[in-house]
Amino acid sequence: MCGIPWWNTDIGGFWGGDTQSEEFRELIVRWFQYGVFSPVMRVHGNRNRHGEKKRDVKEPTGDPNEIWSFGERNHKILKDLVLLRERLRPYIEKQMETASEKGWPIMRPMFFEYPDDENCYALGTQYMFGDDIIFAPIVNRGETEKTVYLPEGKWVLAKNKEVYTQGFHTVHAGIDEFIAFVKEGKEVLDCFN
Repeated sequence: MCGIPWWNTDIGGFWGGDTQSEEFRELIVRWFQYGVFSPVMRVHGNRNRHGEKKRDVKEPTGDPNEIWSFGERNHKILKDLVLLRERLRPYIEKQMETASEKGWPIMRPMFFEYPDDENCYALGTQYMFGDDIIFAPIVNRGETEKTVYLPEGKWVLAKNKEVYTQGFHTVHAGIDEFIAFVKEGKEVLDCFN
């Protein structure tokens, strides 16, 4: 909405976060999922220290930010998300070219693509990622399902290739899953293996 197509967040938040707590480990997974469907994906921040010697520097770093730093279960989940992001690279590059040429955002409110659909003006936590993907991030701690609105056409749920049509649908997403729909017949669906 602000006209900045290369936008991102610092995955994990910039300040604090206990890398050993289950609460933070859930947060980091959900934030990584969101990062996959952001124009720029990067983990960055200063975590709470665990056993690190205090150093006399202006801005010391905290605990490590590498994907293996957030527990065994999360390591596999985060690795899979990084690999998905790499598979999505050609699609994202195409969307970046469109942003450069036309000024269109990569993360788009639903009404950007579907201006005649009144439902698309009231959707706060789902968005288009480019032309062909709807992403609905899990944003509340402990949440494992979400109601998503799909505009006209047929939409394929990326995690299981189930086809949905227009309307509101409640979708389950365990910690190792995310909610992304792809327009039926689009090549980008092949990235979700």
